[in-house]
Amino acid sequence: MLCSLATKLGERELGEVAALERELGVTILAFSCHDVDPAEADERQLGRIRQVEEELGVSLVAVKS
Repeated sequence: MLCSLATKLGERELGEVAALERELGVTILAFSCHDVDPAEADERQLGRIRQVEEELGVSLVAVKS
């Protein structure tokens, strides 16, 4: 399972999260999770993935399509 920040929340959902933040006095992060299988990657592929991760400042995960 792979989880990432939820990016498809509507106005209603965002409002509910904001209300919960005000009620609890904390910042809330929303995540969406997906069932995925990792892809096999050789050393060359891993090297390229690492290179692009460094260039973009993100973490990348190779999964089976």
